[in-house]
Amino acid sequence: MTDMSSPGTTAAPATERRPVIAWALWDWGSAAFNAVVTTFVFSTYLASQLFVDPRIVAAANGNDKDPALVRALADNASLVGVALMIAGIVVALVAPVLGQRSDGTGRRKLWLGINTGLVVLAMAAMVFVEGTPGFLVLGATLIAVGNVFFEFASVNYYAMLTQVSTRENIGRVSGFGWGMGYVGGIVLLLLLLVLFIQSFGDPDAGGLLAVTKEGGWNIRLAVLASALWFGAFAIPVLLRVPEIPARSRQVRVGFFRSYVVLWGTLRSLWRDSREVLLFLVASAVFRDGLAGVFTFGAIIAAQVFGFSSTQVLYFAVAANVVAGVSTFVAGRFDDRFGPKRVIVISLIGLIVLGGAVLFIGTSQGAFWITGLGLCAFVGPVQSASRSFLARVAPEGREGEIFGLYATTGRAVSFLAPGLFALFVGITGDTRLGILGIVLILGAGLLLLIPVKAKPAVIV
Repeated sequence: MTDMSSPGTTAAPATERRPVIAWALWDWGSAAFNAVVTTFVFSTYLASQLFVDPRIVAAANGNDKDPALVRALADNASLVGVALMIAGIVVALVAPVLGQRSDGTGRRKLWLGINTGLVVLAMAAMVFVEGTPGFLVLGATLIAVGNVFFEFASVNYYAMLTQVSTRENIGRVSGFGWGMGYVGGIVLLLLLLVLFIQSFGDPDAGGLLAVTKEGGWNIRLAVLASALWFGAFAIPVLLRVPEIPARSRQVRVGFFRSYVVLWGTLRSLWRDSREVLLFLVASAVFRDGLAGVFTFGAIIAAQVFGFSSTQVLYFAVAANVVAGVSTFVAGRFDDRFGPKRVIVISLIGLIVLGGAVLFIGTSQGAFWITGLGLCAFVGPVQSASRSFLARVAPEGREGEIFGLYATTGRAVSFLAPGLFALFVGITGDTRLGILGIVLILGAGLLLLIPVKAKPAVIV
């Protein structure tokens, strides 16, 4: 990376690398929320038997297939799902307006700081979620609140990509940031595993710190440590990346009036930059498929291939390694061949390997190979999608465009879970749920193919 200047007027000096690193450290820190809270640690904690009526657990007598226990766990999962659905609706309704307003007021960095701080506070509050049924609602609420403000923060953060890159190196910078996220996830998960989670001789204590597992204290303190991790690594971007200037030409409007402005933006995009809208739709579909790979991959590993919870965590670390390396490499291909080619090739790889899961039996070794192969293509798709949109977004309107990016993603977030559940329900085989995810990825690929990378025009 030699030229780190922005195409805008607020660029750092051309040879300045520090703003890029400062920006990417937010990605590094955000693994604390993505990997720890929503995927591998806190969400798994809420899904455990700790939050089931002790009488039901006692009656099951160690039988994980006990109908009453299975139903109670399903009800808990449903509650978390409803909380996340509500969070998704809030994001879909509010994200584009917040992005638009941060662009116009020149407060993109300010709102990144506020929203990140609220995520950190929600994570820190998870330390109060005791491992008893009475705290399930609090846990689900905190995950939902964290998701809302994380999505809001991401809108501002993605928009800042153009402030630390040029049109020539934007793919590398985006890939660098996304790769840093995976590496951060690796480091943090290993630290949590060693310090708080893995038992070393005492089954009632977790990690080298020998934190008691009673009431889920080892998990609660692991999440608290993750909150501090995110907060610390979010600071550099607020100090090192310059703020964009306010758009003097824009007439200030109230919050609700902003929706009128948003409708005007959508009409303008449909009229003059339809390719951008088509990409938003296509990316919403295939990004939902990507979410399904991570969300349900752990379930398939456990139920079909017999992975223990510890094995799932080890796989998570390995998955982050593979995804991180592939994303760093794909960033260079992005700049050389264009983000669309990276996305198309990666989606084809995901579809092929996803289909292969149907034919590998129950071999854990085969799942390791296939699963890590899937992870090699996930990161490049995510990074190149961010790069694609940043390339076509009008200068100074990136927050608005990425707000729409967040909205469209949330608007179809039911597709992968719905089709996964449908195929599992019809067949009674968890493995066949992967067909639903493959179909979503295939649909996203078909929608993407006709899209051309043309800069947006918003009047």
